[in-house]
Amino acid sequence: MPRVSLLRDNKWLLYRLDLIWSEYFQDVTQTNPVHIRFGRYSKYRLGSIKLNRKTDRSYITITSMFKQPQIPTEVVDHTIAHELVHFAHGFSSKRARLHKYPHAGGVVDKEMKERGMWELIKAYKIWVKQYRQKLLSE
Repeated sequence: MPRVSLLRDNKWLLYRLDLIWSEYFQDVTQTNPVHIRFGRYSKYRLGSIKLNRKTDRSYITITSMFKQPQIPTEVVDHTIAHELVHFAHGFSSKRARLHKYPHAGGVVDKEMKERGMWELIKAYKIWVKQYRQKLLSE
């Protein structure tokens, strides 16, 4: 059994990515390598995925705000899964594009629901509602 760091670092993120991929995205092959890391602290951009065209590697970057243990793991997992949906749909990956725009018609949420991620969506919606209220009060 692999050792999982209790510390929220890049190894922990990689573990979460592997867990989510094996549980929800078994049918999505890695057409190119996918890396994940914490980026700079961002209040509004929680995650992103970019393809480096020189190396053909996809990089998922997660806000370092999510290093804080008070952020629910389900929220981090939702953000990773959201970026994996983009990868599966051909955005920032070597896969064929399935849509013209990455969020066209709510395709990310639809895909997550179809893959059985209701609990992650629910946890994220609860958290983001509280988070927005916190931002407004600052």
